[in-house]
Amino acid sequence: MFSLFKKSCPITEVFPEGFVDIHSHFLPGIDDGAKTIEESIELLLKMSSYGIQNFTTTPHVMAGVWENSSDAILDKRDLVLEELEKRDLSFIKLEAAAEYMLDEQFVELLKKRDLLTLGEDTLLVEMSYLNAPVNLFELLFDIQMAGYQPILAHPERYCFYHHNFEIFHKLKEAGFRFQLNLLSLTGYYGNSIQKIAEQLLKKGMIDFTGSDTHHMKHLEAFKKIGTEKNLKLLKPILKNNQELSPFS
Repeated sequence: MFSLFKKSCPITEVFPEGFVDIHSHFLPGIDDGAKTIEESIELLLKMSSYGIQNFTTTPHVMAGVWENSSDAILDKRDLVLEELEKRDLSFIKLEAAAEYMLDEQFVELLKKRDLLTLGEDTLLVEMSYLNAPVNLFELLFDIQMAGYQPILAHPERYCFYHHNFEIFHKLKEAGFRFQLNLLSLTGYYGNSIQKIAEQLLKKGMIDFTGSDTHHMKHLEAFKKIGTEKNLKLLKPILKNNQELSPFS
């Protein structure tokens, strides 16, 4: 395990044993992530070289853009699992859920309970980067009344909240748990997002982490996570992902 007295450490020493990446886009040809089965395998092998071998991958479900059905997602999962087995790579564990945009399609899926979860009842949801839904808190209430627990993906990336930090407290108090994109700590998405990510961590508001990997460029930037500062911020929460593991 890493030492906090180092200035930095290799990416292979950052994550605890059994760490599960709960946010990624590894299924081929289904969203803006991996395009082919070859790319899916390449990304998973790269993650494995970093010491992460357990994944619940989460393709986008978004009205008018990626209208992926639960069956389509699970079929793609099975395709990747078959390829992993064929290549003697079954040490890489893969399950699938989804990253749901809080839009009109999500409302219909919620009514039908046609949703793929992390763990038994946890949903990974996201908002537009332009603005939050006007009925956000109503949607949250409906999710909870339907028996689901919502995780808000990458809250640090919603720049419209950056000058109103109190809204993060309101979202937490209302019942959202927060999932941080690890790349936010490297400056990959910009300095303002990095600052908010650090602030959320320092205030103990982040519950889970994820890579949100879409392509190899993300994984090259991933190597920069292991700074002394980041390790101090991340150490208390990296183990939390195990709560949502489908493999234990």
